[in-house]
Amino acid sequence: MPKASVPQREPQEKLQVILRHAAQVFCEKGYEGASIRDISRSSGVSLAGLYHYIKSKQELLYLIQIHTFKTIVSRLENNLAGVTEPAEKLRILVHNHLDYFLQHPVEMKVLAHEDEALEGTFRKEVLEVKRRYVEIALDIFEDMRRTGTARRLNPRVAVLSLFGMMNWTYTWHRAEVDPQADALAETIAGMFLYGVMNGNGDVRSKSVRASVARLRNRRARADNL
Repeated sequence: MPKASVPQREPQEKLQVILRHAAQVFCEKGYEGASIRDISRSSGVSLAGLYHYIKSKQELLYLIQIHTFKTIVSRLENNLAGVTEPAEKLRILVHNHLDYFLQHPVEMKVLAHEDEALEGTFRKEVLEVKRRYVEIALDIFEDMRRTGTARRLNPRVAVLSLFGMMNWTYTWHRAEVDPQADALAETIAGMFLYGVMNGNGDVRSKSVRASVARLRNRRARADNL
């Protein structure tokens, strides 16, 4: 009786399997601590088979990062199409980011921890996509300032602070007790928006400045003792 043939995955599907296992290995061992042999064992793909799809460990990290950022940016641009209200754009950005990363926590950890590991052309290409992502967020914040929705804060500080809030959710988020993407996005977007929107913001800013001034005076007095 002829032996049943094992279905062969299409090349692109097999590459995605390799990338998922590579992300898991990088997540567990770190980029420097991981080896191609580790990824071979995890994926069940022979070393020769791996090198049929990729040339190096560096290329694996590049493919994980470029695929992740391109997917996020593409989804965001599609979701923003036709939306005109700046605060709603901000909510869409937050939801898009969290929705993707809650579904891909391993990739999120790799992106956060291995940001500096890429080199040369690989690093340059990923940085270009990341800059595009940040530019979209900056444009949204600038729209909020132009329409009077947001106070005149430093846009770069505001936007990168928002990314900081979102990017580190993997360190504390637990699916069994914490909100999922929709509710979590509303919470984080709300925390960000109500920290930058007009209203009592000037009063709070004056209070903060006064507190900083008092702290400086105390330090100056202490130094003169």
